[in-house]
Amino acid sequence: MADGSPARAEAADGSWSATASPLRPEKRQQEPGALGHSFKRVTLTKPTFCHHCSDFLWGLLGFLCEACNLMCHEKCLKRLRSLCSSMTPSAVRVPVAHCFGPDTHKRRICCVCRKQTEGNNALRCEVCELHVHADCAAFTCADCRFCHVDGTRQQQGMFQHHWREGNLASSSRCHLCRRSCSSSDGLAGMRCEWCGVTCHAACHLRVAPVCTLGRLRLMMLHPACVRLQSRNFSKHHCFRIVEGGRWRNEGMKSSFMTSHTDDSDDVTNVASKDGQPAAAEHGKQFLKVYDGDDALRRGHFRLVPIVRATKNQEVLEAALRAFYLPDDPQDVQLQEVGGLERVHSGDILNRNSGSLKGGGDSWMLRAKGGRAEVIRVYDGSGSSGPDHVSVSVSEDSTAASVLAEALEQLKLQKDDTTQWDLLEVVMSSKQVQKQTLMPQQNILAKLHDIRKTSLRQMNRTRFYVVERQNQAVRVRLLIGGLPPQLSKEQYWQLLQEQLAVKTHLADISHVYPSQGAVALQLSCFSEAERVFMLAKDVTVKEKSLTSLVIPEIQLSQLGEDVRPLLVFVNTKSGGLKGKELLYAFRKLLNPHQVFDLSNGGPLPGLHTFRDIPSFRVLACGGDGTVGWVLSVLEELRHQLVCREPPVGIVPLGTGNDLSRVLRWGTGYSGDDPSHMLACVDEADEVLMDRWTILLDAQELAENSADGRLEAPKIVHMNNYLGVGIDAELSLDFHQAREDDPEKFSSRFHNKGVYVKVGLQKISATRSLHRELQLHVDGRNVALPNIEGLIFLNIPSWGSGADLWGSEADCRYSKPSVNDGLLEAVGVTGVVHMGQVQSGLRSGIRIAQGTYMRVALKKAFPVQVDGEPWLQPPGHIIISAAGPKVRMLRKSKDKHGKSPPGGGKDGHSGNAAFSEGCSESSASWDGRSGNSAFSEGCSESSASWDGRSGNSAFSEGCSESSASWDGRSGNSTVVDQSDAQTENGCLDSIPTDWDDICYCVNERDPSGMVRLQPVEMQKVEDLNYLGSRATESVEKR
Repeated sequence: MADGSPARAEAADGSWSATASPLRPEKRQQEPGALGHSFKRVTLTKPTFCHHCSDFLWGLLGFLCEACNLMCHEKCLKRLRSLCSSMTPSAVRVPVAHCFGPDTHKRRICCVCRKQTEGNNALRCEVCELHVHADCAAFTCADCRFCHVDGTRQQQGMFQHHWREGNLASSSRCHLCRRSCSSSDGLAGMRCEWCGVTCHAACHLRVAPVCTLGRLRLMMLHPACVRLQSRNFSKHHCFRIVEGGRWRNEGMKSSFMTSHTDDSDDVTNVASKDGQPAAAEHGKQFLKVYDGDDALRRGHFRLVPIVRATKNQEVLEAALRAFYLPDDPQDVQLQEVGGLERVHSGDILNRNSGSLKGGGDSWMLRAKGGRAEVIRVYDGSGSSGPDHVSVSVSEDSTAASVLAEALEQLKLQKDDTTQWDLLEVVMSSKQVQKQTLMPQQNILAKLHDIRKTSLRQMNRTRFYVVERQNQAVRVRLLIGGLPPQLSKEQYWQLLQEQLAVKTHLADISHVYPSQGAVALQLSCFSEAERVFMLAKDVTVKEKSLTSLVIPEIQLSQLGEDVRPLLVFVNTKSGGLKGKELLYAFRKLLNPHQVFDLSNGGPLPGLHTFRDIPSFRVLACGGDGTVGWVLSVLEELRHQLVCREPPVGIVPLGTGNDLSRVLRWGTGYSGDDPSHMLACVDEADEVLMDRWTILLDAQELAENSADGRLEAPKIVHMNNYLGVGIDAELSLDFHQAREDDPEKFSSRFHNKGVYVKVGLQKISATRSLHRELQLHVDGRNVALPNIEGLIFLNIPSWGSGADLWGSEADCRYSKPSVNDGLLEAVGVTGVVHMGQVQSGLRSGIRIAQGTYMRVALKKAFPVQVDGEPWLQPPGHIIISAAGPKVRMLRKSKDKHGKSPPGGGKDGHSGNAAFSEGCSESSASWDGRSGNSAFSEGCSESSASWDGRSGNSAFSEGCSESSASWDGRSGNSTVVDQSDAQTENGCLDSIPTDWDDICYCVNERDPSGMVRLQPVEMQKVEDLNYLGSRATESVEKR
């Protein structure tokens, strides 16, 4: 979309300039085949890289696509595999709309115009790796990830890769040739958005088409396992993504809303300003071009640059490129807005007396009418035959006749054709619209109406043959924010009063009284949409209701060895890191297993996973977030099939004491999310004590307004409970954060505030022991002169301090997270707390037991796991909270991350290193714990047995490969350069191999040893490689 400026076909950074007019066809080369590029020769004025091979363009000439700005060598034109942006709708297998949001990445490449998305005018899809400019979003098509079945489209046959071009990590290597396939200068390389396999654009066609979901497949929900009927719901609603978040500036919000807030088709939503370009180039002016009647009605146009003496054919080609349309210029015409006069003169400027009246007239793209056309009809039944057929359409063709001919060509002809429908599908960027055509509807008239509305819409319209199915409509909504502890009948009556729910279309399937929520199942799409939207505007007892669309997990499609991971992310923790983690986990996993805690809490995720027999939980946040998740798990455990799912942690808080104890680190510092998930997959399960705290106030609080005693309440503790000075510091910090939450976005600043608050309390008197009494296991315990009393469940307090101490004491047992004991420790003041933090002292050990009771004679600050409040006089009773909870502790031996290109059989967990080199590969046996190195080389490969403890090196070589058995320490270096193709890929790589290793096979006349590829999947024992290499070396 243009902001009243020329189309992005010309470089904005001035890195190239055309040697001839961009509208001169004699300098333009059409790409053969169906890629859709239109290349012109350009003169390079600054260093430029090829978007195909990522190599530097030596010399001054390159070839630039005038539509999508793809730049490449002349030699790469024949090997090019990247589609032009105008042809991307034709490559869509399953139409799925995108879910756009603001892009926080500073350096990404637009997937439409192939320019960097600098500044704030950038968007990204929240589900896939699509990055675009805000004015390019309307030119994307519905090619997002297919994450669920919707009841009308079933995933049949093999599950294929979903490739996305460009924006790869700098360390990406091609899966086949092992060369670097990323580039920061353009869209280079391909990546499967499910399994994460990366490769060159020229190599990805040789990758096995079946996607195995990669390293994380055992913790991922397969799309075929998730069923969600979402006909009337947007992608934001389906994935529970909050719309209208905080935008970084009003300009971006305006641009985004202009392109995405209208409910109608996105095809003509080309945002534009009515102003003219700031400075036109010498001799170049602009035409204002609209794409059909809908764009004219909305006022959305594109400015097409032209020069003097421009021909009609050249203007049509430029207009089609501006809208990324692959149509033949012979089938399109330009019609002047406000009249019926078509562009027919050979020179537009001369027709207007050499003037375009301050920027150009307004013109509209129109398709030339025809009496016959050929359309593609796609197979929507999922059969193993061809995916589409071509059907001729004439003036007499109806939907019934086209359907019958398509069924015959697809070999789907049945005795009763009335069980089939012809479905029209419009693949816009934000919504996929489906409409069943009536049998008597005239198809040619339908095509003419679509083209009159928009040529871009015609490019995105498909026709499908689908079998008529009488499936029951089942839409599941989770309504929250209701009063807690009501019966099912009371909740149903409340919903009828507030939402006017129709009894014959809806029913309550699950009730969660402790959470004040119910799950509705509706049998009508319109009723579901009405209830969903109305609930957002209703308040019950001054509390707003929430409504979420919940998917259904089909257990019959879930693999026996799959143990999916349920991810909760607190986006309010860790500044912006929580939001980035939420975005990253949606990319790496199925978005239906990643939940934002700020949108409904943990209940929606646990309700979705309620029937899964075994799953794990990952809580991303501080200690308070982990406690929140564990509390809801405890309340709902009897309604879950998996009653005790283990919980892992990604630390995003300030102290992160529980995370430290379970080895998940002191805080999140931008680690690779895929590595974190691999660590969760390899983590060990441990048991942890959990404690119930009964708060029974016996006297009125000082701030009590109604003059009534507070009712006894119960809270749960995972880490520690503090009474006195430490709770007072937490309360002051909490109040400061509530007053100005924007300032508390980093752990460093938070700890600085803690220090400031602590210095203000340094002169406090030691009188706590006089104002409370402690009873442990039924006996009274005398307290020393202390200012704070702390009860510990884990050996970490105050951001990692060891408050109990490591000194041995015969009176007490060594503390543990699952010993069933609670430790009581005292501190004398702020100075003592500072000494404990610095490791100079430990706390005052007071008691250790299983049941503790504290009697408060006056109000004291109290904090549990970092959540403080002022507790009135009364009793605090601490006891065990039933069964222990299962937690995930990061394994010491397994790091979840192999060396680049390395392989390990996993017998001993020993590591191998590849140092000082690029693109290195290593494989070893690992039984003896020996390691091998590949140092100082480029593109080296090594394999060895490792039994004898000898190591082998391949040093100082380029493109070399070494093979040895490790018994004698001898190595053989071979030249592999003759096995490389022109672009660095191996010619002999089979298309159905996932992993390939090479061993010594024969020696050529020049004395160099040749390599024979061995399929790793068929090698049962790595000894095979060592014996094969030894035999070959001894034979020579």
